[in-house]
Amino acid sequence: MNDKLFIRLQHLIPQHGLSRAAGWLASSHNPLIKNTFIRWFVKRYQVDMSLAAEENPLAYNCFNDFFTRALKTGARPIDGTTDTIVCPADGAISQLGKIIDGRIFQAKGQSFTTAELLGGDEELAAEFSDGNFATVYLSPRDYHRVHMPYTGKLRAMVSVPGELFSVNTVTAENVPRLFARNERAVAIFDTDIGPMAVVLVGAMIVAGIETVWDGQIAPFASRDIATSLYPYQNITLNKGDEMGRFKLGSTAIVLFAKDKILWDEKFRAGAPTKMGEHMGKKI
Repeated sequence: MNDKLFIRLQHLIPQHGLSRAAGWLASSHNPLIKNTFIRWFVKRYQVDMSLAAEENPLAYNCFNDFFTRALKTGARPIDGTTDTIVCPADGAISQLGKIIDGRIFQAKGQSFTTAELLGGDEELAAEFSDGNFATVYLSPRDYHRVHMPYTGKLRAMVSVPGELFSVNTVTAENVPRLFARNERAVAIFDTDIGPMAVVLVGAMIVAGIETVWDGQIAPFASRDIATSLYPYQNITLNKGDEMGRFKLGSTAIVLFAKDKILWDEKFRAGAPTKMGEHMGKKI
């Protein structure tokens, strides 16, 4: 299928209906459904089960449990150096760099504003003015839990309903404002180097987004943007702690404020990532 036709189909197909149907199948405990789906997926994407805490893919209760499987202890060591930022997820760097004039680079010829990504809150976006961002794409074969890049206390979460385009190189280059259009959960943390945002971006046939503090939050029941505040819960997560997961893959975007961190020079568009490895350092 050529790229133009693929993008055209993205606009025409019922994104939410297809994704919800996939969610129903992925949560089914029927052995015939879940085992057929899992076998196909393992073969199609050459999933390495040797790293999983449960290596037998058919031992999981449903496809979602298989897809969000835990890894063996020590499979992803966390860089313990005090001043480091670590990769939030397995995958690959989509883009990484500076936030320039309030805009985040998406792909050649494409960008979106920080405010758009964060749900339209200009005051919140201003906290990341001239800061740094990293966009990590999780492919279907990757480990699909997202972990903390740096220790922080949860301040707020913004639930942003939206579209459900696929997220890959083709859509990033051809769908304007892709990550600021798709359904997403924006988690804002306060850290010892200022604010940090971890944005979990949904995509086509993503059956759900979960956080460790609220459980499954997407698909959202409402089409309105909603902000939850956590001033009294004292939800503090350490660097490397799990903070959320995708039921089928997507993208995580991390934001830091101006002059607070430096990304490691080895990370650039296309570079592979492993959760927990050194990704940058605080200034």
